[in-house]
Amino acid sequence: MSSKTKKLVGGFFLILLILIIAAVIRVNEQIGERYSHEESIEQFGGLSYYDPTLDEFVSPESIISAKDKTTGGDPGFLRFFTKSPYAPQNELPKVKLNQSDFSKTPQDLAMYWFGHSTALMELDGYRILIDPVLDNAGPLPGITKRFSAAPVERKELPSIDVLLITHDHYDHLEANTIKHFAATETRFVVPLGVGARLKGWGVPPNRITELAWHQSFDFKSIKITATPGVHYSGRSNKDRNKTLWASYVISGKKSKLFWSGDTGYSAHFKQIGEKYGPFDIAFVEIDAWNNGWPNTHLFPEQVIQVVSDVKAKSLFPIHLATFDLALHPWKESIEMVSNLAEKSNITIITPLMGQKTIPGVTKTGKWWVSQQ
Repeated sequence: MSSKTKKLVGGFFLILLILIIAAVIRVNEQIGERYSHEESIEQFGGLSYYDPTLDEFVSPESIISAKDKTTGGDPGFLRFFTKSPYAPQNELPKVKLNQSDFSKTPQDLAMYWFGHSTALMELDGYRILIDPVLDNAGPLPGITKRFSAAPVERKELPSIDVLLITHDHYDHLEANTIKHFAATETRFVVPLGVGARLKGWGVPPNRITELAWHQSFDFKSIKITATPGVHYSGRSNKDRNKTLWASYVISGKKSKLFWSGDTGYSAHFKQIGEKYGPFDIAFVEIDAWNNGWPNTHLFPEQVIQVVSDVKAKSLFPIHLATFDLALHPWKESIEMVSNLAEKSNITIITPLMGQKTIPGVTKTGKWWVSQQ
């Protein structure tokens, strides 16, 4: 090997090493911090759904994994690096927003859905931003890409009173968005343990409230109560269930709303309905179901049952049309849920991404029908 070739090879491997180191640093930063075992025991040790020996939170029902029953293709991690064969063929319809599109004074009740489980809620004149993920759902660019761009850029979001997180999976907790609001007056409400992530990304501890199931946070006229779910948490292969996950009851002066978070179906929905219902609207996840993980997410028929269980007047589907997480056509879930809702005489609210929706006023339709 000539001296010139050796230099080229050496330079190549040096660049490769630098890229690997940069990637490792980036991934670790995106994973975020977590409480030590000792800190967790001190804070969570008295809870029936925390195992101090394993240092893990425990789901109300054990999570089932049945890889041999997976439908739709290979469920391996490598699928998140490639374009999904189930993605829409064209850009999905949306209403593009900038800061001037948001009114100076939030309404008593209005919603903007930004895709997947990201939404901006106006309630009693305040703004609540829920599970804001505006880029891809992974620790590196290119992992779990969006089907289409979000209807609003991070810098165009209005001031937020409360930022609410259901759990720490990448499609629900985005480090860059947390950092964006870290220097503002926004209050952060998260399940137990997730506060450590936020502190590591620069959010002052005095603006973070961590909730156990059935604990509440009061903001002005609004009460936010964390409720159970059948799910799990984690941002790497070393921190599974180190943080809690939650659904939420969000109550205002005149409106009571239920936010399902990510969950499988279980008796907890009826219990929530009995304890906190009835609800004006149930925001329920409808996508990512698969026989390979049968109680991690809700199947379409179960979505309809949830609406009944929690005693909700209307259904607002979430967790759809943004990422391929479950190996089935992107609009299969919304088609099935919409049809089932019609048969069950359930009012369903299905806005375009970015469309301002005032329940009972704004007309929404089957925007997905004309999309391929």
